Amino acid sequence: MSKILAFSGSNRQGSLNQQLVSIAARGAQAAGAEVTVINLADFPMPIFSKDIEKEQGMPEHAARFKQLLLDNDGLLIASPEYNSSYSALLKNAIDWASRANSADEVPLSAFKGKYAVIMAASVNSRGGVLGLLNLRTLLANMGVNVCPNQFSVANAYKAFDQGRLADEIQHHQVRDLGANLETLLDKILEKKPD
Repeated sequence: MSKILAFSGSNRQGSLNQQLVSIAARGAQAAGAEVTVINLADFPMPIFSKDIEKEQGMPEHAARFKQLLLDNDGLLIASPEYNSSYSALLKNAIDWASRANSADEVPLSAFKGKYAVIMAASVNSRGGVLGLLNLRTLLANMGVNVCPNQFSVANAYKAFDQGRLADEIQHHQVRDLGANLETLLDKILEKKPD
């Protein structure tokens, strides 16, 4: 059984991106994956600083988030678009999780070899696609295999209805993103030696 971590780059109550990633997570779960959905609001981290890292080590919540990344095979990530990029909250969490805890730890171990699906919900008419472009580049540079299929919801303030996308076709497309990630991971994990 594949293991997937789902989260958004928003900590706002009622976040549209958290709702979006939760739909994809339900699709992955229905396809047979073990899915853990988290909210970064539950993992408060200081802005990344080498001084904090040197003096205090990795903050507790950053270490918990990193361990979740290490424990899962795949990632479902949704991010709002701020000024044509992904959120600072998401970047900060990724920066902390990218750090090695010891001299013998493989760099970027929480990211290398993972498979990810990215998505965005945005109140603008572009649907967050510029932010996804930047997020795709960041994750790929860290060794994440970012699946080519992604999803963006434009004018998202009117796209959701009680945790579902009001447009049934879009709703099933997002669920399929999660299900397809689970199918891909199952094929990859079958080929890995024990």
